[in-house]
Amino acid sequence: MKKVRKILCCVFATVLMLSACVDEEIPNRNTPLGNFEALWQLMDQHYCFFDYKQKELGIDWNEIHDRYYKRITPYMNNEQLFEVLCAMLGELKDGHVNLGASFNYGRNWSFWEDYPENYHDSIARSYLGHDYYIASSLKYKILDDNVGYVRVESFSDAIGDGNISDMLTKLAICRGLIIDVRNNGGGQLTYAHKLASHFTNEKQHVGYVYHKTGKGHNDFSPMKSEYIEPAKGVRWQKKVVILTNRKCYSATNDFVKCMHTFPNVTLMGDKTGGGSGMPFTQEIPNGWSVRFSAVVFLDKDYQQIEFGIEPDITVMMNKADVLKGKDTLIEKARDFFKD
Repeated sequence: MKKVRKILCCVFATVLMLSACVDEEIPNRNTPLGNFEALWQLMDQHYCFFDYKQKELGIDWNEIHDRYYKRITPYMNNEQLFEVLCAMLGELKDGHVNLGASFNYGRNWSFWEDYPENYHDSIARSYLGHDYYIASSLKYKILDDNVGYVRVESFSDAIGDGNISDMLTKLAICRGLIIDVRNNGGGQLTYAHKLASHFTNEKQHVGYVYHKTGKGHNDFSPMKSEYIEPAKGVRWQKKVVILTNRKCYSATNDFVKCMHTFPNVTLMGDKTGGGSGMPFTQEIPNGWSVRFSAVVFLDKDYQQIEFGIEPDITVMMNKADVLKGKDTLIEKARDFFKD
């Protein structure tokens, strides 16, 4: 874990040094054209997925510049400019790429908006009932078939070893554990890794990380290995099923990546939403904030997970189950532990 933190600290420091120079490099004219050029150039120099997106989506950032340049006029208002800039950024199909103004927040959430949600909040909550336990952001309960159910709605709130150890001690009598991270849009990578560290007994190689170091699309730092160290507290030894859907994004996507390296873990549900690029933020001349992916995380097999992770067992919500107040994924996971 210490090595992971050291790597991430180096990443933060390097990218922050790079971003400090952005304002000197980009055009500093608060005009429609000046803001357009500033945004395009900022992304051109610091976005980390151009080659991958060109391979997967056929994106040519220079061609995109020329196409959207024609839509910029000297007298367009802020809303018109915002619309054009957001459309340009949307070509990247990246949920971590956002444009923020006082009147709107530009985003591309097609990674989940274009798919079935595969989750029904009120039905999922019915499995917890009213007498569930709470350990920081972890909600958990022992179901009536002696299967543990843990709902992780976010990785934004601090999760400590004590929280996780107390939870796993309470669930120790269970024959299997369901960890439901559906609709978890992410949060702090540290907390995601903290939870994962309680499911391995040895130092586990989970992937690789590298970051932008220069203006060129291929200017990256050397690739470094990413590890999960076993937690010093209670560690789970039995089978685990992770429930996923398209809203599993960012730090949650990375949590799924890490957990999938452990032999007793099975992924069930739909493909995750992705979001493997750590985001950083800058401003263009008119003060609008721009968020962009600047650090790349790969899985242990050097594979990109920017567009998500496939489950081991695909399960979709069944309408007949919904009408009965049943969650298809939770029920399938419970059946999994009967084998």
